[in-house]
Amino acid sequence: MKTKTPESSDDLRPEYDFDFSKGERGRYYKRLLKEGSNNVVLEPDVAQAFPNSAAVNDALRAVIELVRSSTSLTRRPTGTRGKAPRAR
Repeated sequence: MKTKTPESSDDLRPEYDFDFSKGERGRYYKRLLKEGSNNVVLEPDVAQAFPNSAAVNDALRAVIELVRSSTSLTRRPTGTRGKAPRAR
């Protein structure tokens, strides 16, 4: 029985016909180490709830606004209220 030989991993599909000879390996490596990356990987169940990045951004903005509004409601006012009266 004849076995099929797998295609070479160096072969690219015709639609990827691009000249990579002038590419520079690790061009942004140091910058990514310094500044970090903004890529976030969502778990599959979370990703199902968001069809695109705009939906994720909208949801996160809503959470940020909710946190901001709820923390301003729970802050204790400054001043003398809530302090025990002084003994005379």
